[in-house]
Amino acid sequence: MLFFLKKYIGSLLMPLPLLLIIGAIGLLLLWFTRWQKWGKSLTTASLVLIALLGLQPVSDSLLAPIEGKYNKRYELITENPPNDIKYIVVLGGGFTYNPDWSPSANLLNNSLPRVTEGVRLYLKHPGSKLIFTGGKANSTMSSAEVAANVAQSLGVPESDTIPLTDPKDTQEEAYEVEKIIGKAPFLLVTSANHLPRAITMFTDRGMQPYPAPANQLAISSGINPWEKYIPSSYYFSHSERAWYEFIGTIWWHIKPDNTQALEESLSTPELVVSE
Repeated sequence: MLFFLKKYIGSLLMPLPLLLIIGAIGLLLLWFTRWQKWGKSLTTASLVLIALLGLQPVSDSLLAPIEGKYNKRYELITENPPNDIKYIVVLGGGFTYNPDWSPSANLLNNSLPRVTEGVRLYLKHPGSKLIFTGGKANSTMSSAEVAANVAQSLGVPESDTIPLTDPKDTQEEAYEVEKIIGKAPFLLVTSANHLPRAITMFTDRGMQPYPAPANQLAISSGINPWEKYIPSSYYFSHSERAWYEFIGTIWWHIKPDNTQALEESLSTPELVVSE
C-alpha cells in the first residue's frame, strides 16, 4: 500500500501534472470567481514554467549537477578497473509486457539504455553474470524478467542472466542483490542521474559497487540552435528527471527502511514448542 501511495503522490508532484493543476486552478479563478489577479498569476506562471522547463539550457542545467561525474562511461570513471568482475547488476526501470512486440520495445524510458550498457559490459567481462532487478507492478511479467529477455534476445545465454523479481525500489534491490553476491565487487548499471542515490544505498550495506552509468542525459556537446531554444517535450523530460531524483532523495531519507524488518524477521529464530 505504501509503495502505491508513493507512486500516485509522486506522479502528481511531477512538473507537468503539478503545473497543469496550478494552471487549472488559475482558470477556475478566472472563470468562476472575482479573484482575477490570482487567476491570471497562476495561469501565467504555469505556462511560463512549462515553456522554460522545456528549454535545453534550463533543463540540462538542472540535471547536470545530479549526473555530475557520472556523465561519462564506466571506463572513464573508474581508475584501474578490476578484471575479475563476476557480476553486473542492472537496476530496473520503466517497462511493460506485450508478447507481440519486439523484446526491446517492452523497455520504456530509461530501461533500454541500462540493459544495453549491461550487455556491453557483460561482453567485456567473459564469465560474468547479469543480474536484473525489478518487480511486476500491474504487468504479467516483472521488470527483471523483461530485461533478462531483452538481454537474451541480444545474445546473452539464459544461464548468464539472473532476474530478481521481488524488489520494488532501490533499497530492496540492494537487499536482494546482497543475498546473491554478498560483498563481492560488482558493476552497478543504472541511469547517470540515479547513480548517486543508488551507489549510496549499496555502499551503506558494505557492498562494493563500481559505478557504470547509462542513459546520460545532460548535453554538454554541441546541438542545433533550434533544439536549444525552442521548448521540447524531450528536454522537459530532463527537467522531470532532475525533479524526480530530488523528490526521491527526500523520500529515501524520511521513509522507513523496510529491508531492516525483512532482515530482522530472517534473523529471529522460530520458537519450537514441544508437545
